[in-house]
Amino acid sequence: MDYLKEYNMWLDNDYFDEETKKELREIKDNDMEIQERFYKELEFGTGGLRGIIGAGNNRMNIYTVRKATQGLANYIKINGQEAIDKGVVIAYDSRYMSPEFADEAALVLNANGIKAYVFESLRPTPELSFAVRELGAIAGIVVTASHNPAEYNGYKVYWEDGAQITSPKDVEIIGEVKKVTDYKDVKSMDKETASKEGLYNVIGKEIDDRYIEELKKQIINPDAIKKASEDFSIVYTPLHGTGNIPVRRILDEIGFKNVNVVGEQELPDSNFSTVSYPNPEDIKAFKLAIKLGKEKNADVILATDPDADRLGVLVKKDDDYIALTGNMIGVLLLDYILSQKKANNKLPENGAVIETIVSTDMASVIADSYNVKLFKVLTGFKYIGEKIKEFKEEDTYEYLFGFEESYGCLIGTHARDKDAVVATMTVCELGAYYKLKGLTLYDALIEVYEKYGYYKETLESVTLKGIEGVNKIKHILSTLRNEPPKDINGIKVIEAVDYLEDTDLPKSNVLYYTLEDGSWFCVRPSGTEPKIKFYFGIKDSSNDEADKHLKEFSKGVMKIINDIIQ
Repeated sequence: MDYLKEYNMWLDNDYFDEETKKELREIKDNDMEIQERFYKELEFGTGGLRGIIGAGNNRMNIYTVRKATQGLANYIKINGQEAIDKGVVIAYDSRYMSPEFADEAALVLNANGIKAYVFESLRPTPELSFAVRELGAIAGIVVTASHNPAEYNGYKVYWEDGAQITSPKDVEIIGEVKKVTDYKDVKSMDKETASKEGLYNVIGKEIDDRYIEELKKQIINPDAIKKASEDFSIVYTPLHGTGNIPVRRILDEIGFKNVNVVGEQELPDSNFSTVSYPNPEDIKAFKLAIKLGKEKNADVILATDPDADRLGVLVKKDDDYIALTGNMIGVLLLDYILSQKKANNKLPENGAVIETIVSTDMASVIADSYNVKLFKVLTGFKYIGEKIKEFKEEDTYEYLFGFEESYGCLIGTHARDKDAVVATMTVCELGAYYKLKGLTLYDALIEVYEKYGYYKETLESVTLKGIEGVNKIKHILSTLRNEPPKDINGIKVIEAVDYLEDTDLPKSNVLYYTLEDGSWFCVRPSGTEPKIKFYFGIKDSSNDEADKHLKEFSKGVMKIINDIIQ
């Protein structure tokens, strides 16, 4: 793309407002910035849009949101009048421009004759997933950039099953978005007219109530909650995002009395001013929560990300708190759910668990011990949602639990995406259950390790920004694909799987290597960020040995990667 030609087109075209042009004039002497904003279109990928907010066709702004939505509207219209009549549900988080982007999307849909059901204020992503099916909509949009830094926003598309779009719909929708080449081809209308014509509809409390009632159905041990409700101490932070109201509501309504919220992070804040990065996977995001946790002698410290689909957990160990990884949270919940269902004679013969290919091998061992089928899917919770749909349509398996290493899980089938609200509820139930046995959640984790083996995993992400970064990521993948490592630290690599070629799963730019001692590592580019990710997993005989093994293993792999980058 001729970036200077595109830059000047935005300045000269009367379609773009004066504020946008002013922002662009301010960078007229910064060729690198102009190039970054205009060297390509902001890509509408398999999940939707995500990018830095700003003027330009490689940025998140009202124009790129409108353009993407016109493509989605065209795709809905291709599916016929029944699809058009179902309408689209729209939710948004606490990020800068989120309400504006939600309205812009709604009004483009409205101008195309498609009803929009827009939440009255910010809501969690899993509630959007729930609402799509609850309202019988054809699609859903959630405006969020998840746990990215404050300068980002994004736009995820869901289909009528409540899951993010998967093949072939993702490719078909992307095709329709790409066909919209002229911004002036995008339809829109004013909000007042759309409301009068019944096209723009506001939703809120009624959906909230139905969503909360569905979460309550997932409680396994109400007696444990009741008995420990006063003593089990919880500290929670929504990290300035959407989780504050629903998380506090569900914990209160099911009976937890000792819930303490981090006041400085309670309210929405587009700047996420108390954290450098609103990510519950990062221990630094817990600084204020740990302070409050120590004051309240909390049994557990919990944080949800801005759109409340991921949950971070800290547990007490001696006089301090340690962070659980997404895999640790997953196996704790998995073992608890399966063991309690079995104890209550509610474990079905056709039960199934789902995890992603980069998640822990321990899940397979736990599932086997309860005679439950485990399915592995590609990275991305949409593939777990797709599997749940398949179970229901084919009447094969009963879904029991699904999780991914990146701090996302789903208990129940009310949503088809990861849900940190229900995860918070169940982690607190699990904590109450173990507290009555005189155990902390850390003790519970060690029990699981002692029972199934010391499986440990970690993740390394390398950020490579800009055009140069894109090329480096391609180089890393190409080198590993064409010249796979023969060993790591002297341990032989016995299998190399290329998910573009070698599996029954949908084709994906992912490489997976298994070593002679059972350890493994996986490499994949991020679909939404300028990153390449490296996942590692090992098993060892004790906690200390496993930690040491994992550290040495990941270091050995990253040495190879750094040599490639150099």
